[in-house]
Amino acid sequence: MDWIINDELGLTVGHLVGWTSASFMVVGGVLPYIPQYRQIKQTQDPEGFSLHVCLALLVANTLRILFWFSSRYELPLLVQSVVMNLTMFLMIHLCVKVRRNNAIMRMRERVFSDFDSRYFWQWTDFQSYVDFMLLVWAIGAAITYLMLSVTWFMETIGFLAVFTEAMLGLPQFVRNYKNKSTHGMSICMVIMWTAGDMFKTGYFVLRHAPTQFWICGTLQVSLDLAILLQVYLYRKNPAPRNAHRGD
Repeated sequence: MDWIINDELGLTVGHLVGWTSASFMVVGGVLPYIPQYRQIKQTQDPEGFSLHVCLALLVANTLRILFWFSSRYELPLLVQSVVMNLTMFLMIHLCVKVRRNNAIMRMRERVFSDFDSRYFWQWTDFQSYVDFMLLVWAIGAAITYLMLSVTWFMETIGFLAVFTEAMLGLPQFVRNYKNKSTHGMSICMVIMWTAGDMFKTGYFVLRHAPTQFWICGTLQVSLDLAILLQVYLYRKNPAPRNAHRGD
């Protein structure tokens, strides 16, 4: 009788741990952006945050969703991608709104429909970012439908998904390097990036996720640590007088 109770208790604890881990995977990736969102909203200064971080995550999670149709990885990872895409649109909406409000003179409208490569991802209206991603989703869905049975192609999609996500910190690293400052960047966000990516990489290994996932997860943690090193190196540097507005 005791061993039956122990087995049942073990199953209950196991299910609880699994459910908790899966829930954290869904919302854990979003948590680091809460302090950055609040900081931008409070200071009305979005220039310390690179919108190319949002681009990297939107593309990465879109590719991951497409990859799911070929390799049915765990459902929490799929849901996480959907939640992350919604979060990135919220970040973009806030940054665009604040920039428009801060403009001393009326800004020249730069929209996606102009198809001007000089201002790619520097559009002045939120709708342009939505339009661009709708086009990416439409093209991606069509190509995936046609190439779904081509194994090497879908494996490449899976690799590009996690590799793009692994490099999401690179735009922020470059921005910090150019400014020789981390002013305007939420340090709490980067610390939470690092903790979340460590957990995620461990989750990939323990749950036997596709190899691409944990290899790129390791790369992502390394980039997080590099940004934290910048925080230490630039800690005494003043805010840049002329922040780089090109993301």
